[in-house]
Amino acid sequence: MARRNDHTREQLVALTLNAVKQFLNENSHHELSLRKIAQMIGYVPSTLVNVFGNYNLLLLHVVAQTLDELAAEAKAVVSKCSDPSQALYELAYCYHDFAQQHPYRWQLIFEHNMNGEPLPEWQDARINHMTGMLEALLRQQAPTRSENEVLQASRVLWAGVHGITLLSVDDKFFAAEPIDGKELIENLLSNYLKNW
Repeated sequence: MARRNDHTREQLVALTLNAVKQFLNENSHHELSLRKIAQMIGYVPSTLVNVFGNYNLLLLHVVAQTLDELAAEAKAVVSKCSDPSQALYELAYCYHDFAQQHPYRWQLIFEHNMNGEPLPEWQDARINHMTGMLEALLRQQAPTRSENEVLQASRVLWAGVHGITLLSVDDKFFAAEPIDGKELIENLLSNYLKNW
């Protein structure tokens, strides 16, 4: 068992989050516990509570890093597009591809629950950044639309892309032939944007 002074607080945070992310490469977060994480890094659970506050906040830090990675990938694909319409498609495909590449980490984003505790500001800012990227592209696409119309359209598109991605990651389309989630996303976006 490692002693508390074997690592600085920052090293312990990095060690813990890296161990959890490695675990989530192959396993669901449902198989994790504070005790299991502590064993994986050679510490006792109380040390992790001292560092993160509680198990919920530890997982929220993993969610935050996952959102940061998704945001960086999304920003990279959107910045390559000069056409806001094409950027919307690329953003949606990026979301789908990220979930396919990191299914257990992606699932943790949406299954994590604060159990009545308020969401920390640092996490709320990450969520606003992701939705803000979509809203900015919609504003460029339709500058005469009101803020409320842009907000509503962004949530409709995000909900649709998210639903397709969820079914795609879980392979729950229940069809005799394989269905490509990205084709469904293209269908959704082209039909919605044509009528919007």
